[in-house]
Formats: sequence, C-alpha cells, structure tokens
Amino acid sequence: MLQTRQQPVAKRRSLTLASVALYVACVCSIVIPTAVRSAALVAKEVSYIVDNRQLEALEPSCKSEIYCHGELLRTVQMSEIYPDSKTFVDMKMRKSPNETLDAFHEFMSAQNNSPSKAKLQEWVESNFEKPGAEFEKWTPDDWTAKPKFLERIKDADLREFAGQLNQIWHELGRKMTTDVALNPDLYSIIHVDNPVIVPGGRFREFYYWDSYWIVKGLLLSEMYTTTKGMLENFLSIVQRFGFIPNGGRIYYSMRSQPPLLCGMVKSYVDATGDTKFAMENVETLEREFQFFMNNYVTEVNNHLLATYGYKSSGPRPESYREDVLSAEIFAKEEDKQDFYCELKAAAESGMDFSSRWFIKDGTNAGNLTDLKCRSIVAVELNAILYWNALIIAEFYGHRNDIGAIAKKEEYLAKADELKKAINAVLWDEQEGAWFDYDLINKKLRKYFTPTNLSPLWVGCYDRADASLPKRVLAYIDRLQLDRYPGGVPNTLQNTNEQWDFPNVWAPMQHMLVMGLDSLDNADAKELAFRWAQRWYDAQELGGHGGGGEYDVQTGFGWTNGAAMDLMNKYGDRMTTGAIE
Repeated sequence: MLQTRQQPVAKRRSLTLASVALYVACVCSIVIPTAVRSAALVAKEVSYIVDNRQLEALEPSCKSEIYCHGELLRTVQMSEIYPDSKTFVDMKMRKSPNETLDAFHEFMSAQNNSPSKAKLQEWVESNFEKPGAEFEKWTPDDWTAKPKFLERIKDADLREFAGQLNQIWHELGRKMTTDVALNPDLYSIIHVDNPVIVPGGRFREFYYWDSYWIVKGLLLSEMYTTTKGMLENFLSIVQRFGFIPNGGRIYYSMRSQPPLLCGMVKSYVDATGDTKFAMENVETLEREFQFFMNNYVTEVNNHLLATYGYKSSGPRPESYREDVLSAEIFAKEEDKQDFYCELKAAAESGMDFSSRWFIKDGTNAGNLTDLKCRSIVAVELNAILYWNALIIAEFYGHRNDIGAIAKKEEYLAKADELKKAINAVLWDEQEGAWFDYDLINKKLRKYFTPTNLSPLWVGCYDRADASLPKRVLAYIDRLQLDRYPGGVPNTLQNTNEQWDFPNVWAPMQHMLVMGLDSLDNADAKELAFRWAQRWYDAQELGGHGGGGEYDVQTGFGWTNGAAMDLMNKYGDRMTTGAIE
C-alpha cells in the first residue's frame, strides 16, 4: 500500500463578501510513499501497454529537454528544491537551451553527478529567473468601475460584493513582455499577442476551460475588447496546435481540456452582436471540433462517444515529483507510463483528481493509482461536443453562401448524432439522469457528480418529453442533494481529493443552476434559484474546500465569473440573508 501524506483542511472561516472571491477548494493531499527513489526516468519516447494492446511510441509532453523531459528536469524536480513542482517549469532561462544544457552537464560532472540540494538550487537560480519574468504590469483599458449589471442587483451587500469581483480583474490581468515573442525558446509560456485574464495564484497563465466562466464575468463587466483579445489568442492557438492546450505552457501542449471555445465565442457574439467575428472564425472552431472527433472518440454500443486522454509519455512536468512518487507502486516501466497517461487524462478532464475516475473491482473505490479516466466515457465531454456542433451550425447560418448552408446542415446532423448517442448510451430512464460509461466493465457508473446533469446545461435532451423534468427532480430528491447548505458537492465520496466530497466548485454550481433553470418546470426553476445562493463548502457555509495537490489559491477567475453570472441572473431576487 502507498503511504499517504495529507495536510489538514484549512481552518474554516465565516463568509465575508471578499472570501467568496478569494478562495477555492485546493489544499494539499498528495499520495507519496516514504521512500524516494532516484532511478533515472525515461526521457525519450516510450512504448507501453494499455488494455493489453501495444501502443505506438509516445512523445513527451513537449520537445523541450528542460521543461518537459530529460535529465535536467528530473534532477531539479526530484530534489524538491521548490515545494511546488510547477515553480521550476515556469522559470525563464537566462541563456539559450543549448547553453543551459551544457552548463548543467558541466555542473553535474563537477559535482560527481550527486550535487547537494543547496548546490543544485544555487545552480538553478544562477541559470533561471524567478517565475513571472514573462509578464509586465497591465491594466485593462476597457475596465469600468460600474458596469450596468450591478444596477440589476437589488441587495446592497450583494451589489457591493459584485463590485468587488469586478475589481479583481485588475489583479488577474497578464500581458506578455516583448521578449517572449523575440526569445520564445527561453520560456515555457506559450506566446499570445493579446493580454489575458488568468485564474490566479500559482496559475499564472491562461487555462482553457476556466476561461469559459472568466469570459462570462468579463462580458458582464463590459470588457469586450479584453474578451475579444482572449478569444483571438485561443483561435490563433487552434491554428498553431489544432486544439487548445490545457493551459498556456508548452508542457501542457499534449493535452487539452473540455472544449469550451465555441461556448466562449457564442457568449461574446450574444453579448455584442458581433456576428462578423463568428463568421470569420467558424472554420477554426470547426478545426478544433474535428480534432476531438478524430482523436477522442470510441465506439460504444454502436454509437460514437468521446473519452479524455490525448497521450504523451512521462510524468506531468508541472507535478513531476508527485507523479513519480505516486507511480512507485508500479514495478514495471510500462505500468508507470500507463499511470502517467491516466494522470494526464484526468488533468485533461479538468477534474484532477476525483473518485469519478477511479475504477477498482468495477466500482469507484480505490485511490489515485486506480485512475482509469481513459476508459470512462464522460457525460459532459460529449454534451459539450454536441453543443459545439450546434454552435458551429449556428455560425455557418450567419452566412448565405451555398457552402455555408451545406455546412450548417452537416453540423446539425453531427449534433443530432451526438444527441442520439448520449441519450442512447448514457441516459438511465429509471434513475432520471445521465451517467459516465465504464468501457472496461461495460456498464454505467451510477455515482453522482454534477456533470450527470450537464446535458440540461447545453439542451441535449428531448424538450418535448414533459416527464423528463420530474424524473430529474426525483433523482435529485433521492440523493438528497438539496440538503447541503453550502451547495451541491462534486461527488458523494470523501477521498481527500479536491474534486470529491465535500468540495463544491462554482463552475459546477453554475452548470447545475443553468441546466435546471432551462427546464420547463416551476419546481426545477425554483431549485435552481435556491442553489444559486449557495457557495463552496457543502458541509459548512462560508468555508473553503480542501484536498488535492496544492494550497488554497487566491483569485479565482472562474469562481468570480460564475458568481457574477448567477448574480446577474437572479439579482432581482437574491439576498445575502441565505449566506450569512
């Protein structure tokens, strides 16, 4: 058995207007054996076994022998000279990659390949700059102190809170220095032309699915230029990579996240009326959609559905030491590589980590070493792909040429195929919900997570079925999901992972609320409103969550955006009385 080292959940605190914005569930709880081996890791492409089939050699997370694989990365990360593995891979080189590698080999030779921790840290700090060197101070030009949505919030305290969230965009804005464009090889950051809004804390760069909720907030703040710039960044990245990486670093460039770019562009177009932007960029959105359909889809019961898990070799560079230590339970190198792929697949889902991705004896029991994310058909991934197809069809519909008309029909057909697949394979009539599908045991995984209801959020259900809302509400009632005063937890399993009970994540609350509100049912709409008033810790209102690989973070971009959108929707009814 692996030893575990857990830090206690941070001390709970009563809710203040600022605390909702400043905390999100993230306290360390990493699976770490007591002993630390220093055996060299494979830095080249590897071949490994998954489900008893030989796979072709895989590439590392990126080509860089400093930021993604190789002896230098292994030596620095395994030494733990920084508590957070992400620190090193976010540092800028002072010299070229070749000069840095030469200097490292000379240093190691002089130290008989066994430098002390202090000597290694001294070498790193003389050859790399601290994280953050890639950014310069930036204040958004389009920020306004009193956006109009504040006027729709009747409760004075909530209005003040929303105003504070609006202020936080100043803290989360980032603009890259000119040097990043001139010397990209010195950085792990992926260069983009326009400034970005980042999640906050250790997350210094853009993150893909976070940005959907960030965009929601920016649009309410009337920051249309900032939003359009971020979308242009993402579109340029799709043109370069074929998809959007997990985040804005090269070490993320072999995995993505839930594909919400179409949703972001639609939010922008709906808010601004800029249909020209949609028409000009629909082919790029189509390219990302096809990337997912070509690389993530598998056949299930004669239907095509997607799973997470674009593959690369080795540990995650930003969590290198943690991954290596967790993998020590596996004796064979191919099993370690298989495990690393599972870690990356779970990270690609955005829910890293959760019992949602554990498969042990056909159940969701176990721990991190039981990750089988690549063998689980995720409800929300397929629901989002359905939504993407609808949006692409809508954008082609803004054009009148014959080719665009044909494309519109093509994507309406693709959406219909995905809808049929989702409802044929993942919907459970008796339970009244959609469930992830276990490809190993060939069965639905009937465990609660908010994404079980994600098809409601994107309209992927039969609106003519008058009984569906009642079945969904009966499912919610059976699980007693309305009993948690702080919001609906992400699962009902308490594993100390950050995406498990009792943690409540604002984007999931937003997804649930918007999905329930879309139903033509008064009880569902009222439940959506009640949940909109509830925040974060499902056990104690006003607390912040725990578990996971890193400390509680400040910011936090997607939390702010989700909160702002819910206050905008329910500002005429929502009060602070329910959250004091």
